[in-house]
Amino acid sequence: MANLADIRARLAAQENTKSSTFSGDNTVYAHWNIDEGDTATLRFLPDGDTSNPFFWVERAMIKLPFNGIKDGDGKKILVQVPCMEMYGPDETCPVLAEVRPWFKVTGMEDMGRTYWKKRSYLFQGLVHQDPMGEESPPENPIRRFMISPQIFKIIQSSLMDPEMEELPTDYSQGLDLRIVKTSKGGYADYSTSNWSRKETALNEVELGHIEKYKLNVLSDFLPKKPGDVELQIIKEMFEASVDGEAYDPDRWAQYYRPYGMNKPDVTAVPKPKPKLTPTPTHPAPVSPVSPASPDEVAETVDEIPFETVPPVEEKPVATASKAEDILAQIRARQKA
Repeated sequence: MANLADIRARLAAQENTKSSTFSGDNTVYAHWNIDEGDTATLRFLPDGDTSNPFFWVERAMIKLPFNGIKDGDGKKILVQVPCMEMYGPDETCPVLAEVRPWFKVTGMEDMGRTYWKKRSYLFQGLVHQDPMGEESPPENPIRRFMISPQIFKIIQSSLMDPEMEELPTDYSQGLDLRIVKTSKGGYADYSTSNWSRKETALNEVELGHIEKYKLNVLSDFLPKKPGDVELQIIKEMFEASVDGEAYDPDRWAQYYRPYGMNKPDVTAVPKPKPKLTPTPTHPAPVSPVSPASPDEVAETVDEIPFETVPPVEEKPVATASKAEDILAQIRARQKA
């Protein structure tokens, strides 16, 4: 675990060089379920991976909207797939590779935002104040926390504050984070969340829990890194989503599926069918624009863990052009 100076240096370096599964068990503390006006108090702990310079890991997911489930009622659904950029700066995400150029094409910025990665941050620690009064908390009190970009910015800016002298995760002089839930514009808002003013030490019982249960290696709880087959499935699902198709469980449920759908019990799963990308003979003319960087695209108000996101109503995906046509036109413009 790095010291506070090291973390500040790394955060500053990240800011200057911006570039770019786990199941829903109750070890994940669902702070987003607290009532409006309530406060949950958390005490973060270090990552069990001592090579991690931070006390969190970043999680990046892509939400693919579909026009219902094949042979279903047509209700809009979302399916989350992992973004390869989560696994290191040298990894290439097939979805983002296609989406990045959309921000340079007039009229495609909104679609680009739909398919852009959504970040959240995985921490672990203790719940010092639970306004929900959980009826059956887990035996192991070391919980995992999925923190949204809005709360993470508060954490990040505080770590860069020279008045913070010790790491919040310090066992003797650490700080609690108070997550305050309000609302703004009809959405949950956590902008008034803050650190406690007084440093406190973990008590003997809490230290005993850490000794007994050990610290988790946070990266173990990131979605499994896709292999070649999974990457082909993600690409196929992405193109079907852009094309306005329904989600096809027979083709994809073994790999990625919407909330509430069980993994199929099959012994043989059909391999994804490769799609040929036609080259348009007369691509539509476009006018260049000066879009915001994709990394500056607004994140969702709160990120809920992978495979625990319930179905939500989404605006229909644009279906005026085939997915292959859209992608082929963009590639043709890039070559031109």
